[in-house]
Amino acid sequence: MKTFLPKVDEIERKWWVIDADGQVAGRMAARVADILRGKHKPTYTPHLDCGDFVVIVNAEKVLLTGNKETQKIYEDYSGYPSGLKRQVAKVVREKNPGRILEQAIWGMMPRTRLSRAQYRKLKVYAGATHPHEAQKVEKLEL
Repeated sequence: MKTFLPKVDEIERKWWVIDADGQVAGRMAARVADILRGKHKPTYTPHLDCGDFVVIVNAEKVLLTGNKETQKIYEDYSGYPSGLKRQVAKVVREKNPGRILEQAIWGMMPRTRLSRAQYRKLKVYAGATHPHEAQKVEKLEL
């Protein structure tokens, strides 16, 4: 038997919407990273972008387990000397609630050009609404 390799124009992509309300950030990030890469499909091919689009709503209500809300530190570096800024997760959630999920998902993607293209198919929104209704998004329960 020959190995089946899908052609780029034969790959079908779906749009999924995930409600982050009450979900644990790390567990959700692992599942979303697999969907972005296409590992949930039987036609998964490591060197092709065969993943789906993911829209995450209610990112502000995602859960962090343990003491991560007060102890987990997010760092930003501007590239200049003494340009390192550190903030705890509680402050990050107030300023940019989607960043917690975005960084968790990015941390679970491989460091390649392909994964950067796959990561662009992630859309994170703090509230319950999103502007992607025209794409016929399907609800995904994790």
